[in-house]
Amino acid sequence: MKDILKMARIQIGVIVLFALFKFIRPSVLDSDAPQWIKIMLLSLPNFFEAIIGILTVTGIGLYLNDKLLNPSNQLKTKMIYIFSTILAAIYVITQEFKIHNLGGENVYDINDVIFSIVGLVIGYLIIRLIKPVVNQTASP
Repeated sequence: MKDILKMARIQIGVIVLFALFKFIRPSVLDSDAPQWIKIMLLSLPNFFEAIIGILTVTGIGLYLNDKLLNPSNQLKTKMIYIFSTILAAIYVITQEFKIHNLGGENVYDINDVIFSIVGLVIGYLIIRLIKPVVNQTASP
């Protein structure tokens, strides 16, 4: 369970960064800042959303695997990491291509897609780095 709390702390950090960049975005967009900074500020929410998505789905998947399945039927944690990444990727990418608007009204922008993909990769690397489990007897 401490691993899920570690993921939650990472999510809180990402949410704080998200809020900080949302707060400074209007003033930077109205300034004569370089275009690449403006693009980055407009696309960073997609990056953060992808990281938060993978961490959230992984935590839910690990918890449900431990609490709902018999030990003999439980998935290996690596499979949960992969399934979580795939589910988060499907959600994030289909949102970027306007297949759904569950996360708000989106405007298609290739930079948003790129930032989302980079966020998905970073999110997966975070999961692989901390190797979260719910119980200490689970195998990685």
